[in-house]
This record gives sequence, structure tokens and C-alpha cells, in this order.
Amino acid sequence: MKQLRTVPIGGQAVIEGVMMRGERKIAIAVRDAKGNINVSVEENVPLSKKHKILGMPIIRGVAAFFDSLITGVKALSYSAQFFEAEETRVERYLKDKLKEKYEAFEMGFTIIVSLIFAMLLFFILPTFAATFIRTSGFIKNILEGIIRLTIFLFYIVLISKLNDIQRVFQYHGAEHKSIHCYEAGIELTVENAKKFSTLHPRCGTNFLLIVMLISIFIFSFLGWPNLLIRILSRLILIPLVAGLSYELIRWFGKSESKISKMLSYPGLMLQKLTTKEPDESQIEVALEALKNVLD
Repeated sequence: MKQLRTVPIGGQAVIEGVMMRGERKIAIAVRDAKGNINVSVEENVPLSKKHKILGMPIIRGVAAFFDSLITGVKALSYSAQFFEAEETRVERYLKDKLKEKYEAFEMGFTIIVSLIFAMLLFFILPTFAATFIRTSGFIKNILEGIIRLTIFLFYIVLISKLNDIQRVFQYHGAEHKSIHCYEAGIELTVENAKKFSTLHPRCGTNFLLIVMLISIFIFSFLGWPNLLIRILSRLILIPLVAGLSYELIRWFGKSESKISKMLSYPGLMLQKLTTKEPDESQIEVALEALKNVLD
């Protein structure tokens, strides 16, 4: 009987490829237009390992979120370089002015814009919309959370219809199959990985859904002050929500209890939208990334 592997491996689908993150390495594998698999490997030093306080429960979830965000943007940027369109005038101007600092600027700009978009769409818009509902403050907070969850689900459904995103979701499925294969302790081959599910309890989709649900619970106790105070309270409490969600995801990944399986079930079902069945060539790419993070 094969021994199950317990060392956590995380990952992310990118443009025509997969990023895998192990204990010591990060690897990105991308299949280019010629059919070749290109691999980039670098050292992985999480924020939680750099500073002891960032490794504490709850706090480590916030650190892991920013780690994942930075690593994810880098991985997407790496994969995009194999399929880049012609540079715009603005890009050429910034590269000329910033030179070697351009990549850092591009990554920082992308992260900031992404965070602002997420805050506006999933936190500020719902609390603004709930202002026009005539009921008690407690019920308004609950309805705000339902509006937030509805926007999130609609967003997932909408992007899942795009052809380019469907390709990414196939690589997302390949990532999960490969990690399942590794965790099962069997040989990392395409034939073995094909047998596994595209759904995984430690998926980022699970994390985002849990963030939405925990925010409903926490925000329901905040009363219903004016709009500015409501927005500030939500933004201030996002790290707490993210930290609690991270601890739940860690538990889902380790526990075989009926309670953990029941709580993770909605997120697994949502992954049916964010993962698609990959073909063998996509699984091959995911396995290549995985093998490069294993010691």
C-alpha cells in the first residue's frame, strides 16, 4: 500500500500552464505555441517563514494571502510572455523610463488594481446596495452578505463562459489531478493523474467562498452605521476574515471528518465551475511543474 504524502503542495493555473508551490520551491510550467514545455524554478521563502509573528494562527492566513497574490501575479506574468501581443505606447514609455524597475512596477500596479477592483465589487457595492433596503440593521447586514455572495457567484458563472478562461480552468483541473496523484503517494504519470478528481478541498475557490460566508457572520454583528463607517469596518476586518478562512481551508485539507467534508462540500461544488476536465497534454504540463518543486 502506498504511503499518503502530507507535505502540502499548492498551485495555480496560468496561461497555458500551471504554477506549483512546494515547501522550498516554486515552479511554473508553460506550453508555448510550438508545443514545448518551458519551466521556471525559483526558491520559495514564504512570509510566514521570514518573520515568526507571521506564522501564528490567523495572521499566517493574511501572510499566505499576500504570498499567493504576489506569486500568482508573477506566474501569470511569466506565462503571458510566451503569448504577448504587440506592446502599447504606454508600455514602451514605462519600460524606457523605469528600465529594470519596470517588472516590479507592473506587478505592484497589477496587485493594487486587482485589490481595488475586488474591494469595490465584493465589499463596497454590496453594502451600498443594502442601504436602500428598509429593515433592521441586523437583517440589512445579512442581506448585504447575500448580495455579496450573489455577485461573486454571478462573476464566476460569467467568466466561466469565456473561451480563454475555460482553457485556464482546464489547467486548474490538471493542477488538482496532479496534486491528488502526489498526495496519494503513487507514481506521477499522466495515466495515474487522469484517474483523480478535478476538485480539491484546499482550492482557492473554496477559500473565496468561505471568505464570503464568514464575512456574512462577522459583519452581521456590526450594526448599521453610516455608509463610510460601514465601508471602513469591512475593509479593516478583511484580514480577520481572510485569516479565519485560511485556518478552515487548512483543516479541510487535513481532516477526514464528516463535519469537514460537509463544510467543504459547497466549495467543492463551486469548483465544478472553476475547473474543467483537462486533456493529457495539460496534465503533462501540471506534472512537470509539480516534479520541479519536489526534493
